[in-house]
Amino acid sequence: MDGTTDAWFDAEVAGCSLADERLNKRLRKLLAQLGSAMGQSIPLVCQDWTNAKAAYRFFANDRVSEADILAGHFQSTRDRTAEIERPVLVLHDTTEFSYRREKPAAIGITKAINSGRDKAGRLRSHTVCGILMHSSLAITTKGLPLGLAAIKFWTRKKFKGTAALKKKINPTRVPIEKKESVRWLENLKQSTELLGDAGRCVHIGDRESDIYELFCTAQEVGTHFLVRTCVDRLAGDSDHTIADEMDEVAVKGLHRIEVRDNNGDPDEAILEIRYRRIRVLPPIGKQKRYPALTLTVIHAEERGTPKNRKKVDWKLITDLPVQSRKDAIEKLEWYALRWKIEVFHKILKSGCRAEEAKLRTAQRLANLIAVYCILSWRVFWMTMLNRSSPAASPALALTEAEIDLLDHLVKDRDQKPLRRRTLSHYLTKIARLGGYLARANDPPPGNTVMWRGMSRLTDIALGAMVGVKLVGN
Repeated sequence: MDGTTDAWFDAEVAGCSLADERLNKRLRKLLAQLGSAMGQSIPLVCQDWTNAKAAYRFFANDRVSEADILAGHFQSTRDRTAEIERPVLVLHDTTEFSYRREKPAAIGITKAINSGRDKAGRLRSHTVCGILMHSSLAITTKGLPLGLAAIKFWTRKKFKGTAALKKKINPTRVPIEKKESVRWLENLKQSTELLGDAGRCVHIGDRESDIYELFCTAQEVGTHFLVRTCVDRLAGDSDHTIADEMDEVAVKGLHRIEVRDNNGDPDEAILEIRYRRIRVLPPIGKQKRYPALTLTVIHAEERGTPKNRKKVDWKLITDLPVQSRKDAIEKLEWYALRWKIEVFHKILKSGCRAEEAKLRTAQRLANLIAVYCILSWRVFWMTMLNRSSPAASPALALTEAEIDLLDHLVKDRDQKPLRRRTLSHYLTKIARLGGYLARANDPPPGNTVMWRGMSRLTDIALGAMVGVKLVGN
């Protein structure tokens, strides 16, 4: 590969410093190979046994970890966030990767699920082989993904259901350091340290992140959080709860949003907005360790009861000030962007087909998924660039070689010459390579056609480079 075809790989992994330079070169080559055929197996993308064996050795190398692979991408994420003036939203979420193995011990398990009943009518259950990943994705307030800021992989050797655990011990009295949920605190600290400017980061999570220790950790490192709450904590002087206090708050305004019903058809919901600054207390068993905090609680509840969908009812808690209806709506809109990390995980599973990998151990799979994370981010980034910055220069995301190839591969439908060819112009061409029809009333291309088109473009670019070497300029 020469400098024109692998420019984006070089930029994205420039901060990587693996054990020796050969490993760095192999990582770049793997990014090119896997990127040229997203979702395909390692033997298929490597084409021959020599390259396939080298790939397997890379993922099995004890001197390679997922942190090493992603180190360069993390630095690139930091550089991109440094160019953003507005607040940076850091989305946190956990996803599972399940695998079918005759001997799952080398990978581990994730959970126990119900297998139905046996002939005697007794309930059966089995454990699922797999690994878990907790990721933190930095995005702009307009939804443009800037890159991963932290990631954590783990698996379980023995699974104990939460219900069974609660029969033996009160989980609120277990130190956070002994729980898997400590990952929320670790990723918050790691991503905040990486991005540098703690005061402009807002960490966003779903109800699983409604952890008092997380609130205190955010305060300690000087950053902010906005999470969906599910715990009715003690408030004030401990003589009532948050819910009691919010029941006294009058509606501060209305907000109209677009939603989808159970059939996927567009619908409209009118939300009643209430908010209040409240003194929130830690769990009783932890009041000696953690202080009371003054936080803002926001309730957005839909008026009436819709017929064909679930009623919208959001309860958010944050350390950010909310002094007006406008402030409350802003925070609701920020939280609504949380689904973008689920889109990122979908690209990992549907685009890269991470759950179809045949590697034998959890560490090898984590290394492979780390490479997939970089590829998935780039697909997501380019898809959203087409919507957030359509008039930007194509050089923002594409090399000169890629631009020249697209001009030759995908002819312009409009015969009138364009004065300035924009980023959107070329990203649409990539989408057309992936099957996008680009009709007048079609919505902007999505992630699926983008990853198909980018795979084809990368493959063709590598073919063109080999052709030049064979026949000369």
